[in-house]
Amino acid sequence: MPTFTTTTVMSSQSNNLSLHKLKINPKTRSNIVTINVGGRIFQTTDQTLTQAGPKSLLSQLSELNQLVPHFIDRDPDLFSILLSLLRTGNLPSKAKSYDLQDLIEESKFYKIESLLVNSLSNPSQFDPFNLQKTVILPLNSRDTASAITTTPYGSLHVSHGSKITSFDWSLQNKSTALTQFTAIDSMLAISPNLVAVGATDFSGLQILDLEKKGLVLETLNWENVTKSGSTVQAIGSSNDLLFTSFESSRRNSNSIVVYDLKTLSPVTEIGHYEIFGADLDSAIPATKLKWVESYNLVMASGSHSGPSGVLGNVKFWDIRSGCVVWEFKEKVDCFSDVTVSDNLSSIFKVGVNSGEVFYADLRKLGSEGNDSWVCLGDERKVGNVRKEGVGCKIEAHGNQVFCSRGGDIELWSEVVMDSSKKREEGLPERVFRKNLMGRVKDMGGSRVTNLAFGGDRMFVTWKDQQSVEVWQSSVMGS
Repeated sequence: MPTFTTTTVMSSQSNNLSLHKLKINPKTRSNIVTINVGGRIFQTTDQTLTQAGPKSLLSQLSELNQLVPHFIDRDPDLFSILLSLLRTGNLPSKAKSYDLQDLIEESKFYKIESLLVNSLSNPSQFDPFNLQKTVILPLNSRDTASAITTTPYGSLHVSHGSKITSFDWSLQNKSTALTQFTAIDSMLAISPNLVAVGATDFSGLQILDLEKKGLVLETLNWENVTKSGSTVQAIGSSNDLLFTSFESSRRNSNSIVVYDLKTLSPVTEIGHYEIFGADLDSAIPATKLKWVESYNLVMASGSHSGPSGVLGNVKFWDIRSGCVVWEFKEKVDCFSDVTVSDNLSSIFKVGVNSGEVFYADLRKLGSEGNDSWVCLGDERKVGNVRKEGVGCKIEAHGNQVFCSRGGDIELWSEVVMDSSKKREEGLPERVFRKNLMGRVKDMGGSRVTNLAFGGDRMFVTWKDQQSVEVWQSSVMGS
């Protein structure tokens, strides 16, 4: 007479599992797992179910490894979509027929939401040449967006007036938190729910928990010589550090303070300047901070408009030594905006006079005669007095650079050239090409105010528009 063992058959109602036991002959054990979901039979392998992760209900079923159907009281159509996700790592094309929120709720029940996020909003799926405007997110406010920040998998925080509106990775759910600021000028996401925020007219850098309606967890201040308040000019970060550019309320001193990102304890202070007399260079605080991972340097840039035009500087700081490694002093066609691309080992700027895009190769900086900008457009416009670059934005993401000029968004990419064609310094000649992403014709001459990237998306805000535009390079189930 054969012997029997006991297996567990699962059913669910409102996320509560009830367990039933059936006696099964151990000789029937197989790699095939049979599941009855809402009355429909599905068969898969235990290897497929283990893709759900150890905490998932589906992974628990794989451990039972029986031919007897395990009953789950859920929607079989939605389960079919999620089973395809487990099998291939991607959603099938028929997923477009289902409401995304339903898929999200179902994935939460099976505890595989992370797999859904990875499929729908994965940074590796970002295709700059296939970006399409997919949705416009309303802010439900009279104020326009002043700053935006994203997380790697595409959740978004937008400051407008005294409020911060947050959208989750699916862009389906949003919440709004009220802050102590009149307006927020700088904002950086340091985790999915925590943001660092600051303003040029409000003292201190605040760490807010947006999941708790904007609760202030901590306020970081810079103790300057005059003992006056310290306003925030820019925020940046690396994997471990938080950088904040402060200026004293009296505007007679400025500094960049480096904090430990986990503990928020100050680590060091760089670029501390006390302004005496007409020392204009020292009077310019950093208004943009970017970490350059490959070089272990912080790029700090700032500009000032005066009687002689727009002046500025771009400095690369070594945090360990507290010294400037490279510096650009901008006097002719100063930048309207500047960014750095670690992937391309280059700095890019938009000239405030010319409105043209320039680059400088990081690999050549410090070499004699190579600390200069290379114009990617019409160099004759450098002396332009019309200031065609005012308000232009430029940001690097991956291997591309995105630049807004007026109502246009340009995509700049490097063209791979024959490596045998080398210049005197031994590096291949570099060529960049421009692609026009399109003009928003109904904006009435509006210009871009923010560009940000998260997941497989680009987020854009426009002057005088109370919304955020989403450009996406992949569509659910495509």
